[in-house]
Amino acid sequence: MVTRSGIGYDIHRFAKDRELWLGGVKIPSDFGLEGHSDADVLLHAIADAMLGAAALGDIGQHFPNTDPQWKGIRSTELLKKVQQMLTVNSYLIVNIDATLIMEYPKISPHTKEMCEVIAETLGIENSQVNIKATTNETLGALGRSEGAAALAIVTVQLR
Repeated sequence: MVTRSGIGYDIHRFAKDRELWLGGVKIPSDFGLEGHSDADVLLHAIADAMLGAAALGDIGQHFPNTDPQWKGIRSTELLKKVQQMLTVNSYLIVNIDATLIMEYPKISPHTKEMCEVIAETLGIENSQVNIKATTNETLGALGRSEGAAALAIVTVQLR
């Protein structure tokens, strides 16, 4: 079997009057993330890692922020579309490992639900998804709570 891995990264600044969506879960917060879609940095990083593993480009190429059809779209819908691209190209997801980087709000109470939503969205087992969270130790823009970032690695196998 051919096994491949891809890495994804995304970052968005915080914005008032927006809902905070991370990993497909609405997180209670006084602010959200700025973006063309729902700005779910975690799902964007995972989608980019999936596309990278299958050598299919990146989410900016497939879902440009200049295209009005993607305005306000839930990132779970984008993730489903990326999963369809992998399926058409005969790739199966083996594992997803991702890290959210932000100071506030605390993410650990929500990671189990995020794993469940991601697994359900992609039609894989919960045990194939791992989400972690860390802070930036008050360093830089992320440390000053100006936004959030996410890193992801996805391993796939060619059927």
